[in-house]
Amino acid sequence: MAQENRSMTGRERSFADDELIVSKTDKTGRLTYVNDVFMTVSGYAESEVIGQPHSIVRHPDTPRCLFKLMWDNLTKGEEIFVYINNRAKNGDHYWVFAHVTPDRGPTGDIVGYHSNRRVARREVIEKLQPLYQRLLNVERNSPDTKKGLEASSHLFNELMIAEGKHYDEFILDL
Repeated sequence: MAQENRSMTGRERSFADDELIVSKTDKTGRLTYVNDVFMTVSGYAESEVIGQPHSIVRHPDTPRCLFKLMWDNLTKGEEIFVYINNRAKNGDHYWVFAHVTPDRGPTGDIVGYHSNRRVARREVIEKLQPLYQRLLNVERNSPDTKKGLEASSHLFNELMIAEGKHYDEFILDL
């Protein structure tokens, strides 16, 4: 099912503070493992998501430049922490604080990616929503998706420079 064809309900889901959503993907971002919490919160059965792109839970209100930043870090072999708004199968949404790391094979090569997600803190979501909306507006008001991604990535980098912080420092200080 293409995510673009799913409506949004406006309802927010959550999960317990002591639970972790865990997933693993191959190098291309296709799901190879999901835990029970992933399935419960997303509303998908394991058979519906294994082999599918992780973006099956991508919410359209999460700026694409965050995923570009994530993939840029991961392909360099670096971990990343990021706040993401995801979309459940039925159109509900749920905020997570994700820690994504490369998985390495016996020779040290990246063979996939591992993500642990915790419940996002409400006060952080409230701080990030205006920023995310600003980035989304840039993406959506550009003549095409490529230019939108470039423009929002540029704006995001400029905002980090203005903060005087590297992204990791910015996100962990929230």
